[in-house]
Amino acid sequence: MKVRLCLSGLISELKLAVPWGHIAAKAWGSLNGSPVLCLHGWLDNANSFDRLIPLLPQDLHYVAMDFGGHGLSSHYSPGVPYCHQNFVNEIRRVVAALKWNRFSIMGHSFGGIVAGMFSCTFPEMVDKLVLLDSSPFVLDFHVRSWAFMHAEVENLLTYKRRAIEYTLQVEASEKPSHVVSPEQMLQGLLKNNSHVSEKCGELLLQRGTTKVATGLLLNRDRRITLPELSLDFISKELFVHFIRKLQAHVLLIKAVHGYYDVRRENDADKEPFLFIIDMLKSTLKEQFQFVEVPGTHYVHMNEPQHVASIIGSFLQSKPRLPYQL
Repeated sequence: MKVRLCLSGLISELKLAVPWGHIAAKAWGSLNGSPVLCLHGWLDNANSFDRLIPLLPQDLHYVAMDFGGHGLSSHYSPGVPYCHQNFVNEIRRVVAALKWNRFSIMGHSFGGIVAGMFSCTFPEMVDKLVLLDSSPFVLDFHVRSWAFMHAEVENLLTYKRRAIEYTLQVEASEKPSHVVSPEQMLQGLLKNNSHVSEKCGELLLQRGTTKVATGLLLNRDRRITLPELSLDFISKELFVHFIRKLQAHVLLIKAVHGYYDVRRENDADKEPFLFIIDMLKSTLKEQFQFVEVPGTHYVHMNEPQHVASIIGSFLQSKPRLPYQL
């Protein structure tokens, strides 16, 4: 463990052992404070929280991890897929290594989806759940008739097929990793993600790349591709059943100009997201809080002041007894 002091307080760089190598993480705040696990979005890394956490209450203990195959964490072993369940498994391994029995989770985008599944699978472990422009699950219903339903089922099967075929293709390829200049790397990131500011893009690349003699190499595993190839899509009925298991108090912060669907081609259809909000409100009652803020999908990085006070108040609040069905 490497420890250094900086303007934002004490930061510890951690390496937590797992069977395929290690999970990298970084920590802020008081070691004696209530623990908060921070989960980054798809293809991002723990630096996603560098600008937000210094604005949050420093009497809490924050640990931001790099998911496997991201940032400074080890890649999965050959032949092991990057699937939803394995990312949930990573959380359980990390908190076991940290010796946390009960803690809060803050997840951005994909990190919030993984956090949602963990919070329903291990409800007794999660005190509070903060979802940053995210939802606890991804629904499979862009369907309004049997014809649409058939098409959606075919989509889900196609995702599973593409995930397997892409993994086999990458493993069979002997193509060397692509080295590019720092400027090319940054422009490529910004081109593929218009919601990230240049400053925040540089911050993500600090942890997401390795310097070599001729430029930069991406750290992430090339087997990781579109999120829909790794996520589990669930029905409305399963969603309602799962969230009834939640013991955590939930704060969902929605960026006004953020995303509404992990599949960007469906982003204009807000019906699934609105269904999720309605069900969380009706099921969790006072355990659920929904807040809209100005900004894009990366508001927690680009403009952390828009969300810091909301998150800080929520994390420091004393929760009332959970609503019992």
